[in-house]
Amino acid sequence: MLNPIKPLNSTNSTSHRLSIAPMLDWTDRHCRYFYRVMSKHTVLYTEMVTTGAILFGKGNYLEYNQQEHPVVLQLGGSDVKAMTECAKIAEQQGYDEININVGCPSDRVQNGMFGACLMAEPQLVADCVLSMQNATSIPTTVKSRIGIDDLDSYEFLHKFMTTVSAAGCQHFIIHARKAWLSGLSPKQNRDIPPLDYQRVYQIKQDFPETEISINGGIKSFVEANEHMQHIDGVMIGREVYQNPYMLVEADNAIWQTNESVKSRQAVINEMVPYIDYHVANGGRAWHVIRHMLGLCNGLAGAKQFRRFLSENCSGQAVSGDILQQAFARVIQLNPDLNLAV
Repeated sequence: MLNPIKPLNSTNSTSHRLSIAPMLDWTDRHCRYFYRVMSKHTVLYTEMVTTGAILFGKGNYLEYNQQEHPVVLQLGGSDVKAMTECAKIAEQQGYDEININVGCPSDRVQNGMFGACLMAEPQLVADCVLSMQNATSIPTTVKSRIGIDDLDSYEFLHKFMTTVSAAGCQHFIIHARKAWLSGLSPKQNRDIPPLDYQRVYQIKQDFPETEISINGGIKSFVEANEHMQHIDGVMIGREVYQNPYMLVEADNAIWQTNESVKSRQAVINEMVPYIDYHVANGGRAWHVIRHMLGLCNGLAGAKQFRRFLSENCSGQAVSGDILQQAFARVIQLNPDLNLAV
């Protein structure tokens, strides 16, 4: 455990009805802890970590808080031996699952022969899955696109699924856009290729025994539940990062838990000691707070909240109380705001 904060009341059983997408530079351990404060059941994914970083990097790229469970390591790579060794390390570290990145379209990832370009190498992906699952007792899953470049027919996706599922992969997360590996930036690849949800629905019909989650363009739990009339789970990314407070509704909306919804004040009260512990151990408050800037979006004073934190969190000695100071400005402009803990 990285901190002595009382463990959150999360579950270790992995239901994939809702998960948060792996997002580079965003879903680090501080971001994931923040999300877990708001939702007990949502599955959390790490940023993509490459096999090289794990095997040869100087830092511990697999650090996480025990409170994050269920938490999945997203792994970038294509060398079967290296992928298998990293899978064993991830299991030893206590991760609940390992996810192979077969969806990232960036040039850097392509040069390393992983990410979306692996969709053109389904047997290689299958070899990784088979070896990783034989070497560990935790699931290996795959996150892909619906296609790449001109390889974007339903038959292409079906063949990919057939090959990789035959190796033992039982859960696929499919971003319902194809990836253009040349001509579009990673950012453009998140928006420009059109969404094709029906193709993912058809995959579920053709692979009824395989767990299928859908990703791409989903902005609400109402939409998520509509998708789950056709598939097994939904992964949401940027919408949650930009509007994180929506997660307080996740457990009730997705799992029908009928629990009381935490106020923003309650969320802040739980984050303050986490920030203080991080600072006491040589970190900076900004490492955590940068993920919380959207907490008050939709309220009067949200802009002031973001600005105050952005302008006052750079110092090394800043404590978690800076959140309370920023939120006080929001309270003044929202006299009817729920402050219950």
